[in-house]
Amino acid sequence: MLHKNQQIVIDTLNIKVNKTPASRLEQTDFSNLAFGRTFSDHMFVADFEDGEWKNLQIMPYGDLPFSPAMSALHYGQAIFEGIKAYKLQNGDISIFRPLKNYERFNISAERMSMPAVPEDLFMQGMTQLIALDKNWVPGNEGQSLYIRPVMFATDPVLGVHASETYKFIILTGPSGAYYSKPLRVKIETHYARAAEGGVGYAKTAGNYGRALLPTKQAQKEGFDQLIWTDARDHGYIEESGTMNVMFVIDDVLITPSTRDTILDGVTRKSILQLAQSWGVKVEERRVTVEEVVKAAKEGTLQEAFGAGTAATVAHIAQIGYESEIYTLPEPLSRKFSNKVSKALSDIRYGITADEFGWNYIL
Repeated sequence: MLHKNQQIVIDTLNIKVNKTPASRLEQTDFSNLAFGRTFSDHMFVADFEDGEWKNLQIMPYGDLPFSPAMSALHYGQAIFEGIKAYKLQNGDISIFRPLKNYERFNISAERMSMPAVPEDLFMQGMTQLIALDKNWVPGNEGQSLYIRPVMFATDPVLGVHASETYKFIILTGPSGAYYSKPLRVKIETHYARAAEGGVGYAKTAGNYGRALLPTKQAQKEGFDQLIWTDARDHGYIEESGTMNVMFVIDDVLITPSTRDTILDGVTRKSILQLAQSWGVKVEERRVTVEEVVKAAKEGTLQEAFGAGTAATVAHIAQIGYESEIYTLPEPLSRKFSNKVSKALSDIRYGITADEFGWNYIL
């Protein structure tokens, strides 16, 4: 079921390990895991100083001291990734496509004028951390170990320039489902998530900060999330909340093509690859608000869903646009999104063969 080249070799780097004297594992309720609220016993930490990465260590999860003048707090040099590890049917632990996240992490770093993280540091830090905290990987259906690599600027100096020092940290924590129900979303026609020439394609903290107010306002109107549109004239669909967005119109899977305003999602890539392997017609292109609304009115919008690491596939039940609400077909009746969601789940948990070589086994 697993390809030979999927085994990650933990080797070469001298990573200092300081184990916690008291695990929190026994106090953790694995039957009630909210996303992002429970953290494993340890974290991986590395420092960038004098042009090189040093002080590589795994240490107990906990607070760290920082200067209030730390440049990340003032000038926004902060990036992150989201990855998941799963417990397979045979008890092994698998990380889903981490090298794709590694590649995107350094794309974000370049855009934010931050140093690249070497592949061996990224991968060995992650795998050694997970190996140490392997008992934190949950085994129940729909659960996973969420992995959050993050890098931020640490110069204790005020002044608008790229920092000379950085900290790279990997956090992990057991997690359940991100969304508990199909979503009610609103097409945003005033605020913008990203602009051309900006940092929309980078996974940088500021992209999420600027989304908080319009999302909060939409939630006051009874929506769960937004469908973001382009900043120029709000005529093109871009993303949905913190996810890529996909539509099935007349049996064609349609998704906005990636550009400098859209994050190139790993789940998105995986869904498109599966769809193409099944012979589903796929269109990656600019998607207009007009065509989506027209399809919703005419009943040809068969499915709409968000795609991302945290949620995997998040069904969209209703779309709001210019004071009108469009209700989509019942999520349980949707053929493609349910099929692809199950296919991804079965691969990640080792239920079916990993034909694409996506699982990296510890």
